[in-house]
Amino acid sequence: MLYHIALHIKSCLSIFNVMQYVSFRSMAGLLSTLLFSILFGGWFIGRSARFRSPARIATPENHRSKDNMPTMGGIFVIGAVVINTLLWCNLTDAKVWLFLLTIGGFGAIGFWDDWSKIHARKGISARSKFLLQVVVAILVVGTLLVLNEIEPAIYLPFFKHVCWHLGIFFLLWAVFVLIGCSNAVNLTDGLDGLAIGSLIPNFGAFTLIAYLAGHKEFAAHLLIAYAHTQEIAVVGAILIGASLGFLWYNSYPAQIFMGDVGSLALGASLAYIALVCKQEFLLVISGGLFVFETISVIMQVTSYRLFGRRIFRMAPFHHHFELLGWPESRITARFGIISLVLCLLAVMTLKLR
Repeated sequence: MLYHIALHIKSCLSIFNVMQYVSFRSMAGLLSTLLFSILFGGWFIGRSARFRSPARIATPENHRSKDNMPTMGGIFVIGAVVINTLLWCNLTDAKVWLFLLTIGGFGAIGFWDDWSKIHARKGISARSKFLLQVVVAILVVGTLLVLNEIEPAIYLPFFKHVCWHLGIFFLLWAVFVLIGCSNAVNLTDGLDGLAIGSLIPNFGAFTLIAYLAGHKEFAAHLLIAYAHTQEIAVVGAILIGASLGFLWYNSYPAQIFMGDVGSLALGASLAYIALVCKQEFLLVISGGLFVFETISVIMQVTSYRLFGRRIFRMAPFHHHFELLGWPESRITARFGIISLVLCLLAVMTLKLR
């Protein structure tokens, strides 16, 4: 909105020329979203007191003290992102609206699941949740393809100009990336500040990648796909601001939980940025923490079903360290450091081609 207002008045007030710069709007969007989150986060926590998390079974015993903690903080995160996206982005860019569909669609699925857990003491079935995710993902990716907003090809890291053109099969790949990343973040959301603290460096890395991929000269210099993602860089910065604002209240000891409404939506948002930037494979590196958390669950379930033995004391992997005696704050801090290092490695690969 501010971008479009500035277009009309910059001839009278030259100071509004800064609104045409993606870098300025990215920084302004980050700061305004952070300020909004800090100012109104306490009010939201007070209002969400009636939305208490139910007793959780598949967690260590020391988590019993967290039963009845206010939850569904992801509603506030999504709200902050949507408001500031409408405020700072160029709303003629279809990618911006499809991002809002992504975060809103996956957030709605998470909201239904959280609401069911609170009022029925049981979330929606895994089958129903998966099918709904597939529907939203197909709607988002299908629209991107129909509008020619994304190239139906996979670009490989470490190689110059190497890509696989998949045609219609790209739809299956993109749906897998969206759903996989969304659920991986959801599995990681088990300790105070763990998921959001690991998402922040990922949003930072892909905000930078979106800016580079949206700049023709930078993209040509780095030999990466030019993807017209300037406005997605603004969106990524807004996601950083919202995540920092939520961490203000979610760091140990947390005052509110994100809930599935937040983790599913933010995981899908990260995957969406990676997809439109044509750097999906970098998610495996930057999001290595989310990947291993998911693998730990698969390994644990597979081992128990086939051999009747557990590999970890508890899965996802962060609970294993809890049962080894690590304080929750130490696990969160160290996982955050690991996530930051992986994101730096992912960005470094842009020069290794």
